[in-house]
Amino acid sequence: MISTLLIMTGLLGQATAATTTAQGDPAPIVSASPTPSVTTPSPAPSLAPSPTPTPSKSSPRVENTAADTKPKGRTGPAGSIMTTGTKGVALTFDDGPDPDYTPQLLKLLAKQRVKATFCLVGTQARRHPDLVEAIAAGGHSLCNHSWNHDLKLGKKSHAAIRADLERTNAAIRAAVPGAEIRYMRAPGGNFTPAMVKVSAQLGMRSIYWKVDPRDWEHKTESRDAHRKRIIRIVQQRTRAGAIVLSHDYAQPDTIDAYRVLLPWLHKRFQLVPLT
Repeated sequence: MISTLLIMTGLLGQATAATTTAQGDPAPIVSASPTPSVTTPSPAPSLAPSPTPTPSKSSPRVENTAADTKPKGRTGPAGSIMTTGTKGVALTFDDGPDPDYTPQLLKLLAKQRVKATFCLVGTQARRHPDLVEAIAAGGHSLCNHSWNHDLKLGKKSHAAIRADLERTNAAIRAAVPGAEIRYMRAPGGNFTPAMVKVSAQLGMRSIYWKVDPRDWEHKTESRDAHRKRIIRIVQQRTRAGAIVLSHDYAQPDTIDAYRVLLPWLHKRFQLVPLT
């Protein structure tokens, strides 16, 4: 009797195990009122372009100091031009036009009957078309200085470089229709073979410089000391055929320096625009 009972109990246990295996593991216990998972959707990207920030006069553009190493030979980086090729000295002014300082510089140049070359930044040309027009009306030469002074522009693709330079030329010609823009200067002097090649394809020669007073660099010195440093360097280093680099954007000391430099240079050299 006992043996029969044990056998029946064993058979019952095997049947239960087989049933559990066939049906799989029991379903997990689910709360009667589960808290739904809510995913906050990411906002759609804005299709509107970011506005170009207005440059602050208290924070003038800083050039790339790596480009200040004097190139060897007669040409600048990537074959850019360092001299005029004649005895004439070319004064070049970068980063403008500047509504405060470009008009002052234009008056000084007109007083001395000197023609210069202005390397214009596209965003500034777009903001101040009247000044671009005044520069051209004064008989000065125009130079493309990129759209927004991107120091790494030369390392970008040919297409990106072309788009940047064409956009800048368009802004200049919007102010002066049909303006001749024969030159390009890379921001910070950071020329690359790609930038020089694309510029040539657009009909522009790439210009470096022979004399750089580093007027953009403000050391721990007074404004008067800064002005005197600019004057000293230009007077000491300028020779016939030199291209002189200076800035009219956010550089009041440069304008003051040229009140002295313009008559000094005019007496000693033939001052010419790049043509």
